[in-house]
This record gives sequence, C-alpha cells and structure tokens, in this order.
Amino acid sequence: MASLLTLLAEQRRTIISILSIFLLSSLLLFLLSSNFDRFSPSSFSSIISSSPSPSISASRKQLNSSLPTPPPVQSTIGPVSKEEEREENDKFNFQWELCTVGKGVQAADYVPCLDNIKAIKALQSRRHMEHRERHCPSPPPRCLVPLPRGYMDPVLWPRSRDMIWYKNVPHPKLAEYKKDQNWVKVSGNFLVFPGGGTQFKQGVRQYIRFIEEILPAVGWGRHTRVILDVGCGVASFGGYLLDQNVITMSFAPKDEHEAQIQFALERGIPAFLSVIGTQKLPFPDNSFDMLHCARCRVHWDGDGGAPLLELDRVLRPGGFFVWSATPVYRKNEKDQSVWRAMVTLTNSICWKTVVKSTQSNGIGVVIYQKPVSNSCYFERKATDPSVCPKKESPIIPWYSPLDSCILQINQKQPSEWPTSWPERLEKVHSSLLPDENLITDRKHWKELISNMYMTNLGVNWSSVRNVMDLNAGFGGFAAALIDMPLWVMNVVPVSGPDTLPIIYSRGLIGVYHDWCESFNTYPRTYDLLHSSNLLGNFMTRCDVIEVISEIDRILRPGKWVVLQESPDILKKIKPIFLSLHYKVTIVKNQFLVGQKSLWRP
Repeated sequence: MASLLTLLAEQRRTIISILSIFLLSSLLLFLLSSNFDRFSPSSFSSIISSSPSPSISASRKQLNSSLPTPPPVQSTIGPVSKEEEREENDKFNFQWELCTVGKGVQAADYVPCLDNIKAIKALQSRRHMEHRERHCPSPPPRCLVPLPRGYMDPVLWPRSRDMIWYKNVPHPKLAEYKKDQNWVKVSGNFLVFPGGGTQFKQGVRQYIRFIEEILPAVGWGRHTRVILDVGCGVASFGGYLLDQNVITMSFAPKDEHEAQIQFALERGIPAFLSVIGTQKLPFPDNSFDMLHCARCRVHWDGDGGAPLLELDRVLRPGGFFVWSATPVYRKNEKDQSVWRAMVTLTNSICWKTVVKSTQSNGIGVVIYQKPVSNSCYFERKATDPSVCPKKESPIIPWYSPLDSCILQINQKQPSEWPTSWPERLEKVHSSLLPDENLITDRKHWKELISNMYMTNLGVNWSSVRNVMDLNAGFGGFAAALIDMPLWVMNVVPVSGPDTLPIIYSRGLIGVYHDWCESFNTYPRTYDLLHSSNLLGNFMTRCDVIEVISEIDRILRPGKWVVLQESPDILKKIKPIFLSLHYKVTIVKNQFLVGQKSLWRP
C-alpha cells in the first residue's frame, strides 16, 4: 500500500512538471509573436550597438527630469488588440516594399524629388544647378526607406548639438574633407561638432560676437529674430544662434558636401534642402530679418544678378545681408574682380554698405542693408536691373522662375520692422491679420496644447526636438510650444490660404509645400509630425497612401505622428498606419496618434 502511494505521488509530480513546462513555453511563444515587431528603438539599439556614453545618459536624465512623464493615453478607443489589428489589415490589403533607388544614391538617404536619377540624366543643362532642384517622380513612390545598419535612438538635445551617433548618419567624407576647418570629426561611435566652419575656424561663438561688435544694431534675439543661412554647411551658425533666441532657416543642396543637412537635423538644428538655381526659394517676400552667407559658393552676380535679386526678394525692408567670403578680404586679382562686380550689383539694387571689417584672424565680413522704400529704385541713373511691376497680391513661389528685376516694396503691406521678440509672437500688423483673429487662434491652441497634447496623447515630450506642422495655419501650434526645448517647421500647403507671411512676422520659420509630393528633407529627421484637418483637402488630388508613406519617410523610429481629422478620415487612415506596424490610438474620435516602430518590409 505504501509503495502504491509513493508511485502515485511521483506520477503526480511528473504530471505537474510537464504541465508547468508546457504553460511556460506557451506563454513565451505568445510574448515573442506579439512583441517581436514592436521593439522600441532604445531596446533595439542596446542589442545591436554599444551603449551611450555616461555624459549622454546624464544629459538624457536631466532633460527627462525637467518635463513631466505623460500619463497613459485617455482614449475612446482602447489599445489595438491583435484581433482588431488583423481585422483592420484585412480591410487594407497593401504590400509594402523597400524603396529601390538609382545608382549613386543610398537607399537609407532617399529623397524622392531630389534623387530622381532618370529625370536628372535627361536635363539639358546643369550650369544653373538644375540637377540640385526638385524633379519629383510620377507617380509618387509608395515605398519605405530602409534604416541604416545599427540605427540608434538619437542623442537628445542639447547634447546633440555637439555630438551624434555615427551609425545614424554614417558619412565620414565631410569629416575628412573639412578636417582642418573644425566642421565635424569622427570620434569613436560619434560624430563630433567642434563649432567651427570655413569662415570661423576659431569657433562660431567668436564669429557671432564679432558680427554684433561691428553692427550693434543687429540686436540678436530682440531686433534680429529670423535668419536665412545660405549654404549653411552643418548649420553650426544657426545652432549657436539659438542661444541668442534667434531661429535660423539653414539650407544647402543635396550635393557633394555629403549629408550636411542630415547632420544638422540629426543635431536638432533647423535645416532644409534647397538651392538657389533657376527657381525661387519656397519662402514669402520680405520674410527674413537677416541673410547670411559664409563662403556659400553662390555666384551672386551670375545671370544678371538673379541669385542676389532672389535674396533681395526674401529679405525684409531694412534687413541685413552678412557676407563673409574671400573677395571681401583677399587682394588677388580673381577675388578683387568678384568684389568689384559685387559692389556694382549691390549699388544697382540700392543696398547700402553698412560696415566692412576684418577679424584678428584675417577673415573679413561685409554687411549690407536693404532700403525701406522704393524711392531709391526710381532715382537711379541706370535702370538695370529694372523694377518689377507691382503685384496686387503676393504669388506663392512654388516652381516659379527667378526674377530678373527688383521686387517693389508693397506700400499696402507693412514695411516697418516687426515688434521686438518675444512680443512679436503675439502681435502682427493688422494688414496681415486682424488682432481678434490672432487672439482667437492663440487661445484655441494654448488650450488644446495644455488640455490635450501635453496630457492625453501619450507623447513623451522629453524626447521631442524636431517638430513639423504639416498644415500650420497662423503658426498657432508652434507659438503654443515656444517655451519647450524644441523647434517647429511650419509648412503651409500651396493649395490653401497663404499664411506663411504671418508666420514669419511672428518670428517663426516655415516653407511652402505640396503634400502630393515629397518634402525636401532626409529620412528620419523629425520627432513629431502634426497636422490639423489636412488630409481631407488632399484626398481628391493625390493618394493618401503616398502622403502617409512620405510621413513615414520623414519620421524617426519610436517617434510620433499626431493627425487631427474627421472620424471618417480617421477610419480610412488608421488601417494604413497599422499596416506599417505603428502603435495606433484614436483619442476622443478626433486625433490619430501613431508611434513608429523599427519594422521594415
């Protein structure tokens, strides 16, 4: 009897052990199958790459502690279950593929409208930088850009201004080519930015101080708020001006200076891919308080001075042009020939030479000022270049050819300087926007940001630096975020109301764009993409799949897209984001919040 009981006890222990192993195995398989494609960038990075340095970890902890941790998402529709996701995917039957690009283009850096190899090869001329302008493929691509091998969660601001992960932008050519100018250096797992440049080898801070010393009227951060930096390199000039409450739109072409704009955006500095070629820049007339060019390799007197006339168009009346280049200070015949041509051209468009000075290191700077009225244009003895005919209303510069004439200062629009920053953020000239409209817009966005965006969307704002508003309106979204450690690229669709002059008047930056085409930025350059009532206006002109694939191209893994749309549109776009393996939540039947994963087909 005792032996029988012993046998039964042993069999029971065996059965329990087998059942335990079976249950544990089932649980492990379930977890792997449900979470494999949803690793966060940080967890993925810890597997494939070395850990961040202690200094970066400390910087992240400090920044994270300065902002509240967002509470769980409050939603009328809860987190998506596997059954719901399968059901939604069944409704949206689309097979995503990786982008295939032409020879000489790295797929991980693909910019569709700038890497259209077929269109570029068919160009009749490249003399005016036509090959660096937009040539969008038709139809637009519906593919996904692959990740660089070993991609990591970006270094957080402000540490990112000085160093970024090499694996995120694995381009060493510029570090070698500009090694004696302190642009960028490779240091272990990082690309390090010492704050130098071709014209400020001693450091950009010293260069910024020098400009203010020779031109006290510049008034960084009060009088001068919005700057356009032409041929910006890695955008250190704009990056360090942020300390002065100055926001700079830095731009350069996608050219042999490998990935300079990608470096800038990875650093968390505003930047944009563009070129002064045959077409106008996508900015409004009379927008920028200052223009800057430090050896930017633009022949200002070429084509009858058309490149400089384009700068004159976007410069605010009374604004300054800071030019630092060898013709300013070198005495050889080649440089002096360029200088004489520049003197003739600036005189012909009534620009006044305010100051010309040389730093202790021998680098020279000249600063010009644009007139505040049309009187000089009509008092010139020579009338070349001519004065453009008056325009009843500004024309949006989108694929528009460069002018060969001087833009008249529209006396119906404000020519006086905007109110000093930060007051100008809340006050624009009544001819641009009545006060009551701005007050209403400001109140709307302030309440929405406070009551919804900061508390109910589940966005970790401590990791958000580069933000894009796809349908910016008056810039209210950006204005409401002004005290956050981030910046906003305000995009005004060319098919809608022209509100970009208002945005610049408020001391913010932005561009014109058509969302039926790709945007002029590298992949993985923004932490948050936002729009309010955008997609409904585009569904009759272009395929929403193409718009969403472009959103995916621009957005960094682990980061967020927030779209405010009608319930019908949310219902249509949710399955598309789910098919991209985004974590998707619908909040209050108004907002789609999508967090991008590392998944690629």
